[in-house]
Amino acid sequence: MNQTKQTTNSQTSNFDDIEITQSVADKAKAKKEKINLSSLSQLLRFIAPYKAHWIGAIVALLFTAGITLGIGQGVRLVIDNGFVTGSPEQLFQAASLLFVMSVLMAIGVFIRFYLMSWLGERASADIRQQVFDHLVTLHPSYFETNRSGDIMSRLTTDTTLLQTIIGSALSMALRNIVMVIGATILLIITNFKLTLIILLSVPLIFIPILLFGKRVRTLSRESQDTIADVGTYAGEVIQQIKTVQSYTHEEEEKKAFGKEVDNAFRVAKKRIAQRAFLIAAVILMVFGGICAMLWSGGNDVINGDMSPGDLGAFVFYAMLVASGMGTLSEAYSQILQAVGATDRLMELMHADNEILPPEVIQHITKDLKPSLQLENVTFSYPSRPDIPALQNFNLNIEEGKTLALVGPSGAGKSTVFELLQRFYDPENGQISFDGVSLKELSPQDLRQQIAVVAQHPALFTADVSHNIRYGNPDATDQEVIAAAKAAYAHEFIMQLPNGYQSFLGEQGVRLSGGQKQRIAIARAILKNPRILLLDEATSALDTESEHQVQKALDELMSDRTTVIIAHRLSTVLHADSIAVIDEGKLVAQGKHDELIASNELYARLAELQFKTGS
Repeated sequence: MNQTKQTTNSQTSNFDDIEITQSVADKAKAKKEKINLSSLSQLLRFIAPYKAHWIGAIVALLFTAGITLGIGQGVRLVIDNGFVTGSPEQLFQAASLLFVMSVLMAIGVFIRFYLMSWLGERASADIRQQVFDHLVTLHPSYFETNRSGDIMSRLTTDTTLLQTIIGSALSMALRNIVMVIGATILLIITNFKLTLIILLSVPLIFIPILLFGKRVRTLSRESQDTIADVGTYAGEVIQQIKTVQSYTHEEEEKKAFGKEVDNAFRVAKKRIAQRAFLIAAVILMVFGGICAMLWSGGNDVINGDMSPGDLGAFVFYAMLVASGMGTLSEAYSQILQAVGATDRLMELMHADNEILPPEVIQHITKDLKPSLQLENVTFSYPSRPDIPALQNFNLNIEEGKTLALVGPSGAGKSTVFELLQRFYDPENGQISFDGVSLKELSPQDLRQQIAVVAQHPALFTADVSHNIRYGNPDATDQEVIAAAKAAYAHEFIMQLPNGYQSFLGEQGVRLSGGQKQRIAIARAILKNPRILLLDEATSALDTESEHQVQKALDELMSDRTTVIIAHRLSTVLHADSIAVIDEGKLVAQGKHDELIASNELYARLAELQFKTGS
């Protein structure tokens, strides 16, 4: 989270640096402590709505605990009425009673296990859904400062861990708490003196829990973070596998990945060692107390102060206490691991969204004219707070006109597109839609009026129809086909193995660059927006396809406000206006011929592309 802290610090740069750093650190620490303290209550909040299941699980748990405790009395009857008296009939009756109790316990265990496992699956699914629902509403800068691999690890690995712990560890913990309490009461009833020996060892049991518990929790969190690092690294390499193999970096990547895996294993070893020490110490303390009890109780039986059956029942209950405490220590360490996972998930769920609609929406974007204005806009990306992408930038985008943005790479052209869609808010200045600040509009409502065709369009791992219909989920099949035809994509789509039901692979890997762009153009056509943002939408097409798609774009652009990022000036010669951007500033604006004569940068770009000074 260091990058997030850096981002926060940069936003408060008007204060003294030392005070800012301390303030931000204190706030971060306070927020983290708050999350830690409420982690279990947050987790239980996802179980609470399913009353029938958790109440049924508790009833089954109490029932099985009661049966288990009753088995101790069955053991006493077997010894005193069967073994000691030498009566086969009484032995059979006592053994039959034990068998019936075992059957009842098995039924109760089945119900408890099923209901708790169901709750674990349901709660983890609900957590996963709520975290994802929040993630898709967060501003893009959040994903600049937080790695996608870490986010995916939290959504998958951490929620799976919670499912296991709710369904198993929490159930074991509750069961053994009841067992330990019940067995302790029966120990007191059976023999108070021997019980004192057991109880004297209880404070010693909590010493290792206190010593190792906090360390286990810290290492559990650290272990999950390192596992996320492993997933992030592997995901990035796999995503860029062609580059890795093209530069023959397979061996280097193997070594680098090996270091990530070894680091995760190193942390896991520490966590395992701490858990092992915790469990071993608890078992040592518990069974040490039992040994002392057996010595004292054995003497009582020899002296005739206690029956063998009572001692057998007492040993049984003592074993229940011992095993219960041992299981509790193990479940405690697992629950601490769950707290670490919950902390990570709650951080995602409580991540602040910096792009929010106004409390009261007074303007509906579709009722406004599709014109945009940028006034004295200054903006830096959160991941690069010291490098302004735009500085005192002014631009007027008129309704129904076509405006082209030209300039060298890194000039700020794509940043204008990001701000027009309100993926970010500028630090200074204002961006307006028909004179209304974008901050006064619903971001979703604003984006409904805009369609973007990027230079490298984003396609989903789904079929052709889904990718086109992304522009309008309610569109019919006929409308999808019509949009594809208008984008001159229908012909190549029909040549795919399953036509419009053909899957495109991850990020559309099965299509060429030109085919991807025509799918993206069809998506924009289907959306039927009032404002078009075209990032050199025909750059990846061959000459013939470019001609066809350009005709489709010309029709799509008719009577629409259009902004084009142009890398090839030949595509924007007939634009209503051309804005020249350099180093985040608007340096000139006008027609092609005017800019050739008046702007040195534009004239140089034109000369490089057209090999002419005119």
